[in-house]
Amino acid sequence: MSWKETYQSWVDQPDLAADLKAELSAIKGNDEEIKDAFYAPMSFGTAGMRGIMGPGINRMNIYTVRQATAGLASLMDSLGEETKQRGVAISFDSRHHSREFAHDAARVLGAHDIKVYIYDNVRPTPELSFAVRYNHCYAGIMITASHNPKEYNGYKIYGEDGGQMPPKESDMMTGYIRQIDDLFHIPLADEQEMKNRGLEIEMGEDVDHAYLQHAKDVTVNKDLAHQFGKDMKFVFSPLCGTGRMLGERALRQAGFTNFVIEPTEAQPNGDFPGLVHPNPEFPEAFVRSIALGKKVDADVLIATDPDADRLGCAVRQPDGDYQLLTGNQIAAIMLHYLLEAHKQAGTLPNNAVAVKSIVSSTLPSKIAESYGVGMINVLTGFKWIADQIHQYETGKADHTFMFGFEESYGYLIKPFVRDKDAIQSLTLLAEIAAYYRSRHMTMYDGVQELFQKYGYFREKTIAKMYPGVDGPQKMSGMMKKFRDEGITDFAGHSVVTTEDFSNDTTTTDGKTTKMGMPTSNVLKYILDDETWIAIRPSGTEPKLKFYVGTAATTLEEANQKLDQFEAAIEELTKE
Repeated sequence: MSWKETYQSWVDQPDLAADLKAELSAIKGNDEEIKDAFYAPMSFGTAGMRGIMGPGINRMNIYTVRQATAGLASLMDSLGEETKQRGVAISFDSRHHSREFAHDAARVLGAHDIKVYIYDNVRPTPELSFAVRYNHCYAGIMITASHNPKEYNGYKIYGEDGGQMPPKESDMMTGYIRQIDDLFHIPLADEQEMKNRGLEIEMGEDVDHAYLQHAKDVTVNKDLAHQFGKDMKFVFSPLCGTGRMLGERALRQAGFTNFVIEPTEAQPNGDFPGLVHPNPEFPEAFVRSIALGKKVDADVLIATDPDADRLGCAVRQPDGDYQLLTGNQIAAIMLHYLLEAHKQAGTLPNNAVAVKSIVSSTLPSKIAESYGVGMINVLTGFKWIADQIHQYETGKADHTFMFGFEESYGYLIKPFVRDKDAIQSLTLLAEIAAYYRSRHMTMYDGVQELFQKYGYFREKTIAKMYPGVDGPQKMSGMMKKFRDEGITDFAGHSVVTTEDFSNDTTTTDGKTTKMGMPTSNVLKYILDDETWIAIRPSGTEPKLKFYVGTAATTLEEANQKLDQFEAAIEELTKE
């Protein structure tokens, strides 16, 4: 059907949800908005789906959630009764409709006699990952749009190891989803009947307690909290999301009690008042925390995003203002602390490795090398870090996992979770702040210390938005152009090596070899000054992302180079 016919089929639905019917009436006559909502189904990949809430096949609503879950149910049906009995864990964040979407997903699974473990209230994404493993489930569903604005929601799908569902199973699930033509009559079970039959089990304090028991192992030096943490003040904000309950308990368990929770952002609230982007990588997310930090004389400000898988922080400067650390800087200081603390304690394994994405800073690689620790580079997406951990646990590679991270403010310390975990990160960061306090330093001083030792590293992500119906086509066209025409220099610096992850090749001096990596739509260029630039379409948003990483002997030089390369990218993408 055309988008107009699809739109009309929704208008004609007699039992359409009342809120969606009202929204359809509101956009009547607005062909541009109607087309965007109905021209094609939402994209579903290994990270699931994410989009604006509202009526339409290209929107997040109860019908698209039911359709996605019916696809999962069909996949599990094909795998047999044992898989269905293992079941699916479900969690949800504080966004509008998240609880409703979660329970609708449960009802779809129940109609297929698939067991469901569902949380009694909002919980972080990392605790959903933990719950999949804790209950030995086949899959997990997390209803969240992470750090997107309030108009968005999303559906993350997890595999049996607690990581995001592998590509093979995700592709199979997508095939089943696309076979479902009628979104309005997907069978739904009654939840009370599911509970009576033992098909729906509510999770709560039992899983919280189990998670927190594992979280105790995140702390390396327990004395730091008691000796220096009691005098260290910091502000914690869950940004109106899921992080408060578990984050507060994890901090107190680790011995940190001298913290203040930002009151306006303490409780779950899908409106995210005052937060256009509830994203801890943006300075705007720290406005209230900065005001509170100045009032209580806090050393550190820490914020977690709404589903508590990402974490950002700001550190007080001598003039009383606060300096935000980048995701790469937080990762560098975390890795350095972990390796140094384990080295001092005599607990650093000989086969230790860290894992990072190919678009993250190379500073942590330098740090790891100085401790004799390996650094594994993987594709963007925490599922690839989870895959490495699985290889180590199953003996496919003889390594001990120490730390994993992505530049986008996601970190993992202990692998009882298989996704980025802001609760673990919150606890470790408090310990690191206490460590630097014991040395009469701040974490910002710690970053400068690393720069002085390893060189000055600066990174930046530049996003080019391509909204609307023709957005995906434009992004695809630009990636094709880069591949077909080739890029030989940026800002006067020659490209020495081109890595094309779509066909797993690296080319240097005209010689092409295989990298041995999974395929992905990513291009990466290594320049003659060791600067690297990567290009990839976002998997969840209509944007083309350019990542730049530079290194120099001074901060001024590193910043100058970053500005030059940003200008070159602006020129490259000029229409």
